Amino acid sequence: MSVWAEWEGRVASRLQDEIRNTLPIIVIFFPRGIHRAQGNTNKRGFRFRSLPPNNGQQLSSIHSRVLNSDLTAILFLLLLLVGLAQVLGYGFTKLRQPKVIGEILAGIILGPAVLGRLQLGHFSLAEMSEQQAPVLNFVYWMGLLLLMFLSGAETKQLFTREERREVSWLAIVGTGIPFILGLVCGPMLVGHALAGPKGNKLSLVIILAVAVAVTSVPVISKIFADLNILHTRFARIVLGVAVLEDIVLWATLAIATASSGAVMLHPDRMAYHLFSTVAFFALGLTLLPRAVKRINKSKFNVWARQAPAGYALAVLLGYCVLAGALGVNLVFAAFLAGFAVVHKKRRLFAEALAAISKVSFAFFIPVYFAMVGLKLDFAKAFSWQLLLVFLVGTCAIKILSVAVAGRLAGFRGLDLLNLALTTNARGGPGIVLASVAFDAGIINATFYTTLVLAAVITSQFAGAWLEFVLSRGWPLLSTDKIESEAVRHDEITVRV
Repeated sequence: MSVWAEWEGRVASRLQDEIRNTLPIIVIFFPRGIHRAQGNTNKRGFRFRSLPPNNGQQLSSIHSRVLNSDLTAILFLLLLLVGLAQVLGYGFTKLRQPKVIGEILAGIILGPAVLGRLQLGHFSLAEMSEQQAPVLNFVYWMGLLLLMFLSGAETKQLFTREERREVSWLAIVGTGIPFILGLVCGPMLVGHALAGPKGNKLSLVIILAVAVAVTSVPVISKIFADLNILHTRFARIVLGVAVLEDIVLWATLAIATASSGAVMLHPDRMAYHLFSTVAFFALGLTLLPRAVKRINKSKFNVWARQAPAGYALAVLLGYCVLAGALGVNLVFAAFLAGFAVVHKKRRLFAEALAAISKVSFAFFIPVYFAMVGLKLDFAKAFSWQLLLVFLVGTCAIKILSVAVAGRLAGFRGLDLLNLALTTNARGGPGIVLASVAFDAGIINATFYTTLVLAAVITSQFAGAWLEFVLSRGWPLLSTDKIESEAVRHDEITVRV
């Protein structure tokens, strides 16, 4: 009986805490019969005291006090995040630097290292963020899912049959060598010092290998657009390589998240997660896009015709729900959803995707990158030595590998350097890699900070290098110069 009484006392204590925490919500929904865990004791040992019925004025006061304070704090935090992210992002675009750097910097400024300790009334910004963490995390994940959804749609459009030989060499050798070196040398380089609560040797090695080999599609596309070189052969080759890299590396990252867990994984559990992840990714690249295409063009699909933007978002949510039911990471489901919505021959939902893109890049995605910066704690989770070793080692491996691949593809001289430095930009995928691995518990905060800073530094350097080359009048590829001279000759001939 004593054991039973002790267990019952613990349950009673836990119930009292839960009732205290949820009392404001209970008052809102059940104003006439509220009991608080204080006062008299009933037969079972639970202490209850009936609260008097609230009149309409008291209920309105409680309802207003709870909701207004929480909503005001949430809206204030979102205003700070999106406002500062947009302002700093605009400033970096004026400097011809990736906008994402300014958005992350906004989070760093609002984080614990700078303004996070600023007192606003009874709370600091950091404490206010912790109190409203559920809502902020929802906006964070919506931004990440929308970013991957739009990246998947952009990836589908970038597929082209031109420059197949050059793209194949650069993708297979330029990505294969860093990835294989990461897998081979990873067990000797990573250890428990970099692992998160769910990180194991296999998942850590895969994260390291992906971090060495990854190339950014969105950031490179933005840099090319800002420099007005998106139409060049150089841009087509680099983006083609980045597309193939990202598809393979996202699939590999999905395997890493599926294999994460306790240090000693149960074989059945690990086999199920790996199988479901690989199967979902394979179906998402082959059969599911065909099924979605048929549903899109069906005459019974009234939703797609009446509200195409809502329907495209429904495809995203449907993929995520299916992935969640199978235990697959939702980030990869969002990528595959975007891949399925767009079709090569006839781009369906073009206006809908443009509308979703405007809203996402105006609010959700800047807030996501700002919260990436908000998670960076330079005071407690930063190592200059780790950043320097990781940055120098991974950049050297990636640049040399792409140079070898470019030489096999027939490029020489400055062409090799331009290709190597541009494909070394980690950008958005590098940041998403860090976010996914950190949220999955694979890596710790110090390794997370290192991955994010490496992505930012390599992207900024790639943009600065391309602008330097163009300002000197040098061609990005020697064939681009020949093509431009041929076009100029044709224009002169036509005029004559």
